[in-house]
Amino acid sequence: MRHAIVTAGAKGLGKKVTERFLNKGYAVTVHYRSDIKAVEALKEMYRGCHERLHFVQGDVTKKEDLIRIVDEAVVKFGRIDYLIHNAGPYIFERKKLADYTDDEWYEMIEGNLSAMFHLFKRVVPIMRNQRFGRIVTYGFQGADHAPGWMYRSAFSAAKVGLVSLTKTIALEEAEYGITANMVCPGNIVGEMKEATIAYARQMKDDITPIGRSGTGEDIARVVEFLCDDCSDMITGAVIEVTGGLDVIHRYRK
Repeated sequence: MRHAIVTAGAKGLGKKVTERFLNKGYAVTVHYRSDIKAVEALKEMYRGCHERLHFVQGDVTKKEDLIRIVDEAVVKFGRIDYLIHNAGPYIFERKKLADYTDDEWYEMIEGNLSAMFHLFKRVVPIMRNQRFGRIVTYGFQGADHAPGWMYRSAFSAAKVGLVSLTKTIALEEAEYGITANMVCPGNIVGEMKEATIAYARQMKDDITPIGRSGTGEDIARVVEFLCDDCSDMITGAVIEVTGGLDVIHRYRK
């Protein structure tokens, strides 16, 4: 049975990925930080899949928690086929780099960049032994080109670093049948994170060029494709799922 680890997989964009894998008959280790209600709701939704669904609590800014997530997943299912690092701390308040505290800076770097290093170090021996693995990270529109992003300096710096890390993993691990790619969601907010494409098409969106909001299903479909056995020719790619919306320049004067 294929097995995926999905960080922050109990709600939002991560939940749609979890659902996608469960519906394919895979086992899923779902990491969550603190939202017990979301965990209980997911358990109830998939109560018939309890043998394939495992939950692990942890903070992605802490190395020891990341190691425990992987170790518990291996004990439970014996293998790791997919690592989906969906979790990523984010500061919603718009402020310039000079106004960030040290704690805010390190939270962004540790949770979005260093977390991937620690997870990778733990899963790569397993994937190498299997001669198969799919790693998917998350970025933002334009991350591949290292743009400046006003009011999102720490987050964007971490994600741009993650682009290089993802591409390096792709190069170094290709010989073991392991791929690494990045998905970059557009402006998917609120209920749309857990919405379907069909639901989004019921509402007109004058901001997004394609005419509808992006959804969690859009992201999950891309993740599923990248994890397919026959998607091994796609590695080191950065795929934007934005509907043509220019997300990072909305506040530029």
